[in-house]
Amino acid sequence: MELDDGLMGDEVERDIKDLENQDIMGAFLDKPKMEKHNAQGQGNGLRYGLSSMQGWRVEMEDAHTAVIGLPSGLETWSFFAVYDGHAGSQVAKYCCEHLLDHITNNQDFKGSAGAPSVENVKNGIRTGFLEIDEHMRVMSEKKHGADRSGSTAVGVLISPQHTYFINCGDSRGLLCRNRKVYFFTQDHKPSNPLEKERIQNAGGSVMIQRVNGSLAVSRALGDFDYKCVHGKGPTEQLVSPEPEVHDIERSEEDDQFIILACDGIWDVMGNEELCDFVRSRLEVTDDLEKVCNEVVDTCLYKGSRDNMSVILICFPNAPKVSPEAVKKEEELDKYLESRVEEIIKKQGEGVPDLVHVMRTLASENIPSLPPGGELASKRNVIEAVYNRLNPYKNDDTDSTSTDDMW
Repeated sequence: MELDDGLMGDEVERDIKDLENQDIMGAFLDKPKMEKHNAQGQGNGLRYGLSSMQGWRVEMEDAHTAVIGLPSGLETWSFFAVYDGHAGSQVAKYCCEHLLDHITNNQDFKGSAGAPSVENVKNGIRTGFLEIDEHMRVMSEKKHGADRSGSTAVGVLISPQHTYFINCGDSRGLLCRNRKVYFFTQDHKPSNPLEKERIQNAGGSVMIQRVNGSLAVSRALGDFDYKCVHGKGPTEQLVSPEPEVHDIERSEEDDQFIILACDGIWDVMGNEELCDFVRSRLEVTDDLEKVCNEVVDTCLYKGSRDNMSVILICFPNAPKVSPEAVKKEEELDKYLESRVEEIIKKQGEGVPDLVHVMRTLASENIPSLPPGGELASKRNVIEAVYNRLNPYKNDDTDSTSTDDMW
């Protein structure tokens, strides 16, 4: 498959990340772990589903939070977040259990009597991040600096009137409004001009797009080895725990859904691609867990080597299941099944391996493939037919082997 220049850049970035991961953790697993953790729920006019999968990594370091109805008079508010841990899972796990408390219980958030104002909320979120980071630092020092891990965080705090997007690191959140990407958070990468300036002011450098040639994000919780510069405040260190917070007024008519995901998803899918893919899936199923599972599997088959976590939050005006879309999907699946049969029959003696089947299909112009997901999103369908027609396949064609698939 040919790649355009933009994708080539992503490919190089992935290669660098793979090298770094191998340095830190040794090789990846021989086969990806595809078991998924799922959850779903509803309330406050929202429905959500989530999926997380370890994938090729030797450890699962992601964590997530999903809370509908907050305490202390905020029953109509909801909070969702994805945490992408690195160099261990401790910080990600701690944040998933305690970050929300740090945000909603500080005085900046509470403000005066009554519901907090927009400024209260934004200031309170920032204060909550700085507080939990300092709290974890103290805990780490008591253990003689035993914890070297860090974590990005991307989340949304949804009130009846506003959606607050919160980002610290290179996980990403986006809002789909009126069938388009209306808003997305900006990744905090060391090569961003403002991030680079802060890193250099703290005595650091940016090499191979990493802080001191090592860490791929310029903002994160934890990572205390990068927060030791004397004379600099917490937001002036090599790595900053300060989140960017954006408030967006809710639109009853146009808001459709929010996606929160770690960079294991964004490594292989762009904003518009993922938005289009999710929208197309919501037109064929109302099972949000299933949609999230399809996102994760598709990203694995597109070449993601990272842990993967995604939360999908649907507003009342999210796309609904369409009989026409369902019929189109069924026709596509039947077409793919018949093509797999034809490819296998054409081989004559011996059964071609799954890689050959996938490459043959990838070279064809197949109509009606899901936008954004393309053939990768149909890998499970293709594989099911292949396995049915070739029940005695050997381990070389194992379904979990995704290397050289395209």
